[in-house]
Amino acid sequence: MSTDKSQCQFDRFWAIPDPLDRDNVSPEKHRSEVLHPTVDCEKKEASFQTGDILSQVSQTHDVIMTLDKTISSLEMQLAAARAAKGDSEEASPVVTKLGTENLKARRKVFFVMGIITAFSSRKRRDSIRETWMPKGDGLLKLENEKGIIMRFVIGHSATAGGVLDRAIDAEDEQHKDFLRLNHIEGYHELSSKTQIYFSTAVAKWDADFYIKVDDDVHVNLGMVGSTLARHRSKPRVYIGCMKSGPVLGQKGVKYHEPEYWKFGEEGNKYFRHATGQIYAISKDLATYISAHTP
Repeated sequence: MSTDKSQCQFDRFWAIPDPLDRDNVSPEKHRSEVLHPTVDCEKKEASFQTGDILSQVSQTHDVIMTLDKTISSLEMQLAAARAAKGDSEEASPVVTKLGTENLKARRKVFFVMGIITAFSSRKRRDSIRETWMPKGDGLLKLENEKGIIMRFVIGHSATAGGVLDRAIDAEDEQHKDFLRLNHIEGYHELSSKTQIYFSTAVAKWDADFYIKVDDDVHVNLGMVGSTLARHRSKPRVYIGCMKSGPVLGQKGVKYHEPEYWKFGEEGNKYFRHATGQIYAISKDLATYISAHTP
């Protein structure tokens, strides 16, 4: 019985490799493994493919940037050509060439501020002149030293040369602070007026920014200048305010929305949108608007 028990205990032992066996590896084999390590070919190929993809992405990005600059340049030339065409009775290759030359000859400035105004807003304009907008020599000094152009923007009446137009002529002769547009004034034509303003300003001045502001807004010029300066090196910039508000379905209230039902149930709000009282856009955006103005 004791013999069987000993045999059973013995059968539970397994042979353990001698750790000293690793020393029996020949020096030549060890040196070969060090000098010629095993390489995972699949991982190496995947690494090469990743590098090729990144290189292609970088090249594609460079091509896109080059095309982007070319398109911006062509749009600026188109804007100048259209501006020149507007001053001419007929379009011709000569006009297009002249427009490009005028584009290159534009005065370089920091920003152009167009104050959208109307025939009936004389008191508003006078209030602006007495507060935050320089007059006379002060306006010229601002242009020459700071590169800041400020103009009241207005079109003409339906009967060009009428009483309203002559009143603006006299006011402009006194203050010399108007930008006159080839546009018929009207409350429902404000979007078109803004587009024409940007097109006219782009054709006349080479500015980093173009600003649109209503004549019932008082502006802190110092704050505007410092804000724009921080974004001067960025392309395609819009600086303005976003807002929302309740949809007013009740008749008789100010800003009543006749089609309030399109916005859902009572108490709903408008989608968030840009306000139009004051905003600034960079050169590329203004040029794009100019090139796509009907």
